[in-house]
Amino acid sequence: MTYLSRMPGLRGRLQAMTCLAGVFCIAAVPQGARAATGQNSQTPTAKPTVARPAASAAPRATARAVPVATAPRAAASEDISVTSSRQALNGGGGMMRLETAPHTVQTVAKEYIDMRAPTSTALDLIKNLPSLSVSTPDTAGMQGGMIQVRGLTDLDMGLMVDGAPAAAAKYMAENIDSENLEEVNVTPGSSATDLPVMSAAGGVMNERSHTAAQKFGGLMDFSYGTNNMSREFLRLESGEIGNTGVRGYLSFSNTHSRSWMGAGINERHHLDFGVQKDWQNGSTAKLFLSWSNENFTIDNYPTEDQFYRYKHTGQGWGRSADPKNDNYWLNSKDHWNQVFLTAPVHIVLPARLSLDLQPYFTFGQGYDASPNNPISNADGTPYNGPNQTGFFLQNDTRGVGTVAKLNYQIDPHNMFSVGYWYENTYTNQSYPSGDTRADGGPPSPWYLYKTGAFTFGQNAGYEIHSLFVQDTAKYLQDRLVIHAGFKFAMINSWTSSFANIDGTKVKGSVCDNSGDFQHCSNNRTEPLPQLSIGYTFNEHHQIYINAEGDYRQPSAVDMGWLPSGPNFLKNQYSIKEELGYRYHDKYIIFDMSLFNYNVTNRIVNQYVGMNSFSPMSIGGQTMRGFDAMISGRSIHGFSPYASIEYLHATQDSDVMDPYTNTLIHSKGSQAVMAPRVMANFGLTYTYKGFFANGSLHYTGPQSVSIAGDQRMPGFVTNTLSLGYHFPAFLFAKSPTFRLNFTNLTGSIVRTGPMGVVYSRNDLNSHNVYSSSFAPTLGYGNSFMVEPRFTMTGTVSTAF
Repeated sequence: MTYLSRMPGLRGRLQAMTCLAGVFCIAAVPQGARAATGQNSQTPTAKPTVARPAASAAPRATARAVPVATAPRAAASEDISVTSSRQALNGGGGMMRLETAPHTVQTVAKEYIDMRAPTSTALDLIKNLPSLSVSTPDTAGMQGGMIQVRGLTDLDMGLMVDGAPAAAAKYMAENIDSENLEEVNVTPGSSATDLPVMSAAGGVMNERSHTAAQKFGGLMDFSYGTNNMSREFLRLESGEIGNTGVRGYLSFSNTHSRSWMGAGINERHHLDFGVQKDWQNGSTAKLFLSWSNENFTIDNYPTEDQFYRYKHTGQGWGRSADPKNDNYWLNSKDHWNQVFLTAPVHIVLPARLSLDLQPYFTFGQGYDASPNNPISNADGTPYNGPNQTGFFLQNDTRGVGTVAKLNYQIDPHNMFSVGYWYENTYTNQSYPSGDTRADGGPPSPWYLYKTGAFTFGQNAGYEIHSLFVQDTAKYLQDRLVIHAGFKFAMINSWTSSFANIDGTKVKGSVCDNSGDFQHCSNNRTEPLPQLSIGYTFNEHHQIYINAEGDYRQPSAVDMGWLPSGPNFLKNQYSIKEELGYRYHDKYIIFDMSLFNYNVTNRIVNQYVGMNSFSPMSIGGQTMRGFDAMISGRSIHGFSPYASIEYLHATQDSDVMDPYTNTLIHSKGSQAVMAPRVMANFGLTYTYKGFFANGSLHYTGPQSVSIAGDQRMPGFVTNTLSLGYHFPAFLFAKSPTFRLNFTNLTGSIVRTGPMGVVYSRNDLNSHNVYSSSFAPTLGYGNSFMVEPRFTMTGTVSTAF
């Protein structure tokens, strides 16, 4: 994609019809680049004149044209001079964007995405936003990672692609390739009334996909880097097909790498497909489809003792290269196929009406394999039998849903909407085990499942029916924006177990084992109000307030870990308030927000191995603080960026430790996974074809146990990008070479806990491994560690 094509409205401003002398002519000047204003939009963005489908179910942002200055009329009446001015929407080289929504919005733009390595996931791209601390286990884009946001986690967030629920943060790479990302925005602590999210106490992260080009062409790149990483990507653009207004694209990528810690081979194949149709009356339809196939080695996540042993002696905890060892890397594989589909449609109707529809669908199937040798025999002697493999097998996990919203323009100031959201999510999971193959690889989990070699399985899911209404009003020449909305969610959750006893499948219920195929269900309702007000004093200053309620329930997979009784965890509920201020001029963009959260029935997860987690409730929690971000527009090629957050988060309840059957007096202590200070700094430099970007991130110390007896020290991470855009040559419109570096100093630091534990002295819920050594019992939390120094080189071009 050329530089001109990334600047909405620029091409339009250059359109002027030349006329013969003495003939009247009209200069056609389409509406210019527009700053995003936030009618509660989750993806405010500059929009071209031709209407595009909303990137989410949220109402589309209303845009204001940048004033167009007309030069004084010349003496000759037939001469017309048209000039214009455009104020950049981005600061810090795309690390920050000018926002006007009446709630916090933090966005990384295409300008910044194009400087990063193509292996970057959305989590890699948002690491420098002020409200987030992000942990990622690899740099090859095979996996996602974890997010900490204002004392909450990614499990408390809605993670979306084009406004539809997508894969969890741990599997972020399944969603979309970075080349097909236009922007990633985060609304910490806020979600639109009409978004299909059931878990948004921590806000929403939305990835906006590539818009198909108007002309035939494409993009290709090749990357090679540390850990024998190689990646190929190709995107083909159809351009407009005839005069139908339909255009689309298809892309494919292939990635291969070694594990950075220990032995292991990782592979990923990914396909993205998009198609779009625009009508002259403003109606639009868009479809995005992705397919991902992954085979990666499941990381060992070290305990505190393992981490310090590696830091002080160099003895790692990675998988073994010995096929005879239970911890052989091939015996610890994640094999997964994922399909994601969303198709938003905006239909303009008569009588000031419009209709938005957004159906979506996800389907996944696969397994996590894990070494399963016991530590010892029943009599206490060392185990010396054949190596065993255990599985977390998901035969079927799927979600289907739709949002339907009818909009009515009451008058020039009020847009009223009423809508309905439906979602059905289901998982079928079991835990078969068997003898490891002679070559050290896992047996077929589906064969073990069919032959009954498992002890417990679970069918679980939920169904959501939700009604919502909202109104967005604008007054005082659109300087005052008021949004009010209310959503009422009705949820039916259910779970049932099936077991294998003496070779016979016996199906029953965790609630009632008296009959076959019975299941335990639970019905709940959640009222979710929202009110946000924004006022723009003049072209430089804006203030806003936002208040809303959000909830979180255990996911269908989470409910698979509740086999022992009929009780469902209570839904988590949050009440949140924000007060914000924004300022911008031709030099800087500044954004600051103060926030207060009150959370009841706080749900956290404990890591139980095999990339799986078990939910638990720890009572109430309060979070207060502020975040601020500032960036400079380009001055002599330099664009700086900085952000900071201060967070005071406390545990409001004492918690019972079921491992020791003791009450933890945690009330008033620092909440888990809630560092008090986070800070970021970035600097972008461009000169002619050369570009560079460097960033630093700091996260302060944090508690990783409810008892407060295990803590993780603060840490610093860093990245560097260097590149050059060469002149167009033959078919290559934008030949570019870039180098991307991570962890330049080679720091050995923990970047986040895998979950929450009651106490550092509690027995870890799974065996831990260190290379070729026998499994041992672990205590306390497990951690993600910053991967070692990496360098990736990429050659790319549009054509």
